[in-house]
Amino acid sequence: MKAWLLALCTAALASGTVQSQTLRWASQGDVQTLDPVSQNESFTNAMNGQVYDYLVARDKKLNIVPSLATEWKQDGPLKWTFKLRRDVKFHDGRPFTADDVVFSVNRAKEPTSQIANYAGALGDPKKIDDYTVEFNLQKFNPIFLEHLNSVFIMSKSWSEEHKVTKPQDFTNKEETYAARNANGTGPYMLVSRQPDVKTVYKRNPNYWGKIEGNVQEVVYTPIASAATRVAALISGELDFILDPPSTDLERLRATPGVKVIDGMENRVIFIGLDQARDELLYSNVKGKNPFKDVRVRRAMYQAIDIDSIRTKLMNGKAVPTGAVVPSPLGSFNDPEIEKRLPYDLKAARKLMADAGYADGFEVTLDCPNNRYINDERICIALANMWAQIKMKVKVNAMPKSTYFPKQEKLDTSLYMLGWGGSVTDAETTFTPVYRNRAPGGIGFYNRGNYKDDELDALCAASTEEVDPAKRKALIKKAFLRHNDQVHHIPLHRQFIPWAARGGVEVVHRADNWLEIQWVKMQSPK
Repeated sequence: MKAWLLALCTAALASGTVQSQTLRWASQGDVQTLDPVSQNESFTNAMNGQVYDYLVARDKKLNIVPSLATEWKQDGPLKWTFKLRRDVKFHDGRPFTADDVVFSVNRAKEPTSQIANYAGALGDPKKIDDYTVEFNLQKFNPIFLEHLNSVFIMSKSWSEEHKVTKPQDFTNKEETYAARNANGTGPYMLVSRQPDVKTVYKRNPNYWGKIEGNVQEVVYTPIASAATRVAALISGELDFILDPPSTDLERLRATPGVKVIDGMENRVIFIGLDQARDELLYSNVKGKNPFKDVRVRRAMYQAIDIDSIRTKLMNGKAVPTGAVVPSPLGSFNDPEIEKRLPYDLKAARKLMADAGYADGFEVTLDCPNNRYINDERICIALANMWAQIKMKVKVNAMPKSTYFPKQEKLDTSLYMLGWGGSVTDAETTFTPVYRNRAPGGIGFYNRGNYKDDELDALCAASTEEVDPAKRKALIKKAFLRHNDQVHHIPLHRQFIPWAARGGVEVVHRADNWLEIQWVKMQSPK
């Protein structure tokens, strides 16, 4: 780490008051934006979730519980009615009402929102009175409450006042007031924001709910260097790190005053391929696209020694899978769906030869270097493995702040992506990731831009099927179709160990979400 960067991180850490009720924590990357629907990235969502509330929230086991809505009922398959919590104030003192709910849901449907497909599935919100909102759906939504748990509630009047009635266009580097300022109803209030340096929050003294923990101030510092993060934790400059490197876990377990909190994450890591262009953007193959050929995609899949990645890179803290879905619950723990293609170099070389690429080809693999566990190292390992089938793969690794806008423009030929969060149902993978790209956020994360009408129809049908048994059958068919066509190359589901000082108590949620209102810190002796 360069000396100037180390000095910057040290200064940022030192600026927080060292006391038992100040939580000083870090991870490798920063919040992408404070606009709560501009980016659908888990870490960004979790940080914004300290300031903004949903109508329905998640408890410690990821169950849906009341939040800004106190109760709800479903009147048939196409209508939901919600009663809102009274006497709630936004951080600047504005009252929370049904107008804010209707505004926030409609704002989340805008093209620059990355949860447009989730918000669109909520139907049309309608104000009945100041504390009652009705949702009328055009079609049945089997996971309505899960989708509702993706829309943060903003103040309508605050958004109008600051000209942020539409989400920030993050992809095209738009700067808006909401990108660096926040006004929610949540347990913590934004104090200051210095992108890539430090973000500070303070406890909301007028929070409507009960805060279990005792954290009064939060100082978050992004620190790219894993070694620096670990050193800061061991020295006591930090109280918590979200992403300790797997290679340091045993050392941390043996360090007095430090503890490791283990847990598996609802997140699958996979590789996507441009299957749309007639010629790849970043390859030496001219006049055709090798990734359009399923034999090439299968060859790449079968050239991956996934067990070596699991044992050597992840230190056993990963579960290989053949299903591109965050949790095995999404695939019903079905062995047929979860089964990987076998690692078989002989078969892979034959597939490459049959496809006309016995001598391989050159291509660039885009990869983040501060988003997933060992992301860049995995990409380098994959490049070495694909060299065994004579592919020359250049790894183009970059920070997530650069990586995600590049992907959103489909400016890629081959890429790594992780997909996860609190929802285990297949729907929130199928619609944004598996389906053909279409308006309303459908297929938005289909960055390979493949078009598979059979798969698209199966996914669409499963979204609307009311009968649980019929829906399960449709979901299985969709998974098997996707796996057969190798539209993505699955790798593994990652474990997320956290590390903290001994006196810090946290709740490890499977969506890798640090809920600060649950954090308890012991006073120094």
